[in-house]
Parts: sequence; C-alpha cells; structure tokens
Amino acid sequence: MIKKSYERELEKLGAFEISFDMLKLSEKNEKHLKFLNAGRGNPNWINSLGRLAFARLMEFGVAESKRTLDKGDLAGYVDSKEIAERYNAFLNHGDEVDVFLKKIVEYSAEHLGLDKEALITELTNGIIGNNYPVPSRCLENTEHIINAFLQSILYGKADLRKETKVFPVEGGTAAIVYIFDALKHNGLLNEGDRIAINTPVFTPYIQIPRLSNFDLAEINLLATEENDWQIPDSEFEKLLDPSIKAFFLVNPSNPGSRSLTDETLEQLRKVVKKRPDLIIITDDVYGTFVNNFRTVYSVCPRNTILVYSYSKLYGVTGWRLGVIAINEDNVFDELIKKVPDKKKKELESDYSIVTLNPSEMSFIDRICADSRSIGLYHTAGLSTPQQIMMVLLSMTHLVLENEKDQYIEGCKEIVAMRYHNLMSTLGLPEDNSDCNAKYYSLLDIYQLAEKSYDKDFATWLRNHFEEIDFLLHLAKEDGVVLMEGVGFGATPGTVRVSEANLADNDYKKIANRILSLLKEYHEKYAKEKKDK
Repeated sequence: MIKKSYERELEKLGAFEISFDMLKLSEKNEKHLKFLNAGRGNPNWINSLGRLAFARLMEFGVAESKRTLDKGDLAGYVDSKEIAERYNAFLNHGDEVDVFLKKIVEYSAEHLGLDKEALITELTNGIIGNNYPVPSRCLENTEHIINAFLQSILYGKADLRKETKVFPVEGGTAAIVYIFDALKHNGLLNEGDRIAINTPVFTPYIQIPRLSNFDLAEINLLATEENDWQIPDSEFEKLLDPSIKAFFLVNPSNPGSRSLTDETLEQLRKVVKKRPDLIIITDDVYGTFVNNFRTVYSVCPRNTILVYSYSKLYGVTGWRLGVIAINEDNVFDELIKKVPDKKKKELESDYSIVTLNPSEMSFIDRICADSRSIGLYHTAGLSTPQQIMMVLLSMTHLVLENEKDQYIEGCKEIVAMRYHNLMSTLGLPEDNSDCNAKYYSLLDIYQLAEKSYDKDFATWLRNHFEEIDFLLHLAKEDGVVLMEGVGFGATPGTVRVSEANLADNDYKKIANRILSLLKEYHEKYAKEKKDK
C-alpha cells in the first residue's frame, strides 16, 4: 500500500528525482515482471565510426609523440613539420576507419578552406590532450567544423556558418548553467525580471529561474496537444510586453516532442521585429530527429542563443558534448553596453583581469570566462579530446556531402518503430507529421481512461487519483518507470514515455501494463459504484 503522505513528499521533488525514487519500487515489482525504465531520454544506441576514429587517431597521436621522445611510456611532443605526409602514410587506405580519417582532412580543405597541416596538428594535439584548449573558447579548426555541422543539421536554408561563434561545453546541461550565470552576471537578467517559457518544457528550465540565486518571475507560453504543440498567436502576444526580458524553449519540445512549424517560426520572427531587445534561448538537441528541421536561430539569429548537444543523436551522454552558438552580430553585446553605469564599471573591473579592452569583450567570450569564474579563464574551455570527438562525430555526417545520412535515418527509424509500438498497442492515433520527433510521447491517463472505458470512469479517476499515484502503482506493481508530466509544466494526468532507451517490443509491454493498471482502477471504480 502506497501512503498518501509518501506521495505528497515525492511531489515536492523534481520530475527526474521522482523517477529515481520509483526505480527502487519497479526493480522489485510485485508481479516480478521485467523492469522497464522509460523515464530517461538516454539512447540505447551509439555511433561506432566516430569512436573507432577517435581510437585510431589516438594511436597516431601517440606515435607522433614518440617521434620526439621515446623512453618506454615516456613520450614527447607533436612536431607539426611535414605532419600531413606522416598522417597519410600512417593510414591504411583499405581500412574503413582510416579512409574516414583521410576524408576528414580532404573535406575540410576542399569545402571549408582549412589548412591540412594546421588541421592535422590540431587533431593530433587535441586527441592526446597534452595542451590547454587554445583559444580557450574553441580550437580554431574545430570551430569551423562544428559550425559546418550545425549549418547542415539545424539552420535550413539560412547561411549562418561564417557568422556564428561557438563555445563547446560539457553537454547541454553545462550550456544551460553557463548561459543563465552569464546572463545574470552581465546584468541581462536580474532578480525579479520576467521571463517567458514555452511549456511543457524540460524540467530544469522551470526549476532554474525559481532558484534563489536567480529569482526570476516566470510567464508560461502554453503549447497544447489540441494545437499540435505549436505556440498559438495569443500566447506569442505575451512576448510583446517589454517587461518580459527573455524567452526560453526546447525545439523540438521535451516532453511534447514536436518542432515548431514554419508558420510558428514566422510568427516568432514578427514578434522579434517588434521586440528587438528580446533574448531567446533555444535548446535544439532533438532537431535531428525531425525531417527538414529549422532552428529558431535560423529566423532570429541576432536575438538567439542556440544550445545543441550531441548526446541524443550519437549516444554520447557520458561524453558530455554540447555547444553554445551565438551570432557575431547579436543583441547581447548591444544590451551589455546599455546596462547602468554602476554595473558597467563592475563588469569592466571583473573582465579587466583577462583583457585590455573589457568593454569590447563579446558575450560568448564572457560566457566562457564566467564558466571558470573569470580568474581561471586562461585554463577555461572544454577538454581538447572532447572537442575532437565533436569534430569526428560532426564529420561522420559532413563527409557524406549530398548523400543521405543513413546513421541519422536509422536513428529516426528506431524511435519511430518504438512510438508505433506504444501508440498502436494503446489504441491511440499516431502523429506521423514531419514535426513529430517521436523521441518522447506524452500520454494523458485520464483521456486514455475515457477512451478505454467511459467518461464517468475518467472523471472518477481524476477525482480520486493524481498521476503520481498512477505512476507509483505502475512502478510498484508492474515494474514500469515513466515520468510525470506536471514536472515539465504539462497538464495534470499526463505522463512522459521515452522512446530512446528500451528494446522495440518493450513499448508494447509498457502499453499493455498501462492498460492492465487502468483495468485494475476500473475494477475498483465498478466495485464502488456497485456498493453505493
């Protein structure tokens, strides 16, 4: 028996913390069923080519180091002179991984205009991690390659590659933390400021603004299933209020898993035209799971901070690979120049320890400096092996040029099959539109109860049990872990299913266990009705 007092205590926690607690219940579930955790979005696939290339490139890096000093395990440094010749000689031109490593250099020279010797030297030093990241924000050739990748997968027809600066960071999580901290430090967001959030949304976007060190007033721009998870014009109108300083969104949405349509993006562009000072942060980690995806950054580049993570597409959540991207011509640098004189003097004093011209320091460089409390700016930046892994993963896509990326298409097929298995078993209609990433599904338990039985039962269930009760029983009795929708800002009664981390047929099992638990609730309802 699950006590109500326990449920009330759990509801004080965040959605992810609640799911962690349910893991204990589900692993020892009463029916001794297979434990199925569809709570987290960690993919159960990986990109193998990028990893094999990393290992092979590491071999080359060690071999190069031994050229200058070789005493057992004691090796020397990389000599860049004639390194391109040695690189080509090292590679076996009949091996798939080695051919890929050769293609990386050829593509970078032919399509990105990079110098082969400089690129190979950067890859080699970067892979062995023998130097601090220089420049601190991003290795020079790495920045060009990451930009080309973002251009290909996120920007659509907008040509932004050459005017975008990137800051590789420890995953999307670090990106969010660094951005919020820098916005506050630079006076762009202050305690009590009003911000807008497109809900439902990734839980930390709701939690962070409420923390005491930010204390921001939150305004929700609600997207609903009835509106295909798009932001209606009436909600966009809220952004015309000049007291709203910033707008945060995940696109495609989490947990709704839908991307903004061209029409919705056009509406946002019109809003920004009227609100040229509006700050936008968009987290586009699921963009590659949507056909013909377009980021908000592509239509509002001056106003947008773009966050992207390699984690979901390439199965590198443990690697912590993310990036912050900002246009060279941006509103953030403009707004910093308009902060009150007292704040301006404080900032100039803060950044004067790392630059002779603090007033001219760009916002993205300030984010990098702030990520290491400014004083450690000289040792800031993401570890160079992590940056090189970003290069390798980016290149698995870029070297294909005009060919279809079968890896990305394969990832889409995986989540599409799991989505189909879940929805078809539940007897719910499928959304096969291009906007649906299918990475998550948001299920309304009360709607499902009405569809499976009748409206009276759904009303009874709503009045007697919240989704936390349903989720706890699903874990304790049936061994299934899902996440509550309320923690993401969704309506009561909704639960999130991740289509990323279980076997395809497990989603049929999850659906059947949900229906089985609903049947148990219905039997209780029927008994109460009969006893009256």
